[in-house]
Amino acid sequence: MGAATVHPARLAGPVVGTVGSVDPGERFAELTAGPDPELPLDEAALLIAAHVRPGLDVGAELVRIDRLAAGVGAPTLDGLRRYLFAELGFAGNRTDYYDPDNSCLDQVVRRRIGIPITLSLLMLEVGRRLGVPLSGVSMPGHFLVRDKVDPEVFVDPFARGAVLDAHACEARFRQIHGRDAVFDPAFLDPVPRRAIVARILANLDTVAIARADRQMLQWVARLRASLPEATAEHQRRLAAALASSYRFDEAAEVLERLAAAEHGDDDDAAAARRLRARLN
Repeated sequence: MGAATVHPARLAGPVVGTVGSVDPGERFAELTAGPDPELPLDEAALLIAAHVRPGLDVGAELVRIDRLAAGVGAPTLDGLRRYLFAELGFAGNRTDYYDPDNSCLDQVVRRRIGIPITLSLLMLEVGRRLGVPLSGVSMPGHFLVRDKVDPEVFVDPFARGAVLDAHACEARFRQIHGRDAVFDPAFLDPVPRRAIVARILANLDTVAIARADRQMLQWVARLRASLPEATAEHQRRLAAALASSYRFDEAAEVLERLAAAEHGDDDDAAAARRLRARLN
């Protein structure tokens, strides 16, 4: 059977890399500020990866995913599963789950291992190119993919593309959280595309804290704070990350903007003054 035709469905405008005039953080904020259904998850994820590997050519990595899609024999869910997980061997990294490369889409494509959310994101984006309609499911503790044609069908990319029904998904949930954990059927509802990006950043935040990596904490906090759904607490986390590296002026600016916003308060202004006092 011949290769399927690829139909990339990206936002209008040129695909950019991190080399040149485009800053990955600015491009990330630009993409995530647009309409959620049009958010290209692959490019957003690669812009996150560009903070781990500065100079990453995002455009070249997108072409690499185009080529993955071109190799799928049949543009169906079964054809996609068979190619990614049986032929290419994509699977979950069970030996080093918290390796930050598991959250970097470029490395997931190269190494063919990752965590549930990045493997799911890859499946979603390859499927998007082929016209295979899929949704992301942010089940607590284990991200899954749901078929839009038959919503009773779920796929676990971490388990080499295993097909699950709702009962099997619930069983997965209890394996992770314990036999008596309360399962809500809403855990299997599709989630917005920005929520998928936010969850990748939350995973990297956990990794950065565990590694006491101040640099990673800063850029992860900055990207999280740039999302349209960012809360006041995300801004405060950014200010704290900046202050931890003695960037008191920048941290104060974040808190001052927050204090001036509708959801800020007097405590933010006071904290900003204390930070500015440390500059003297």
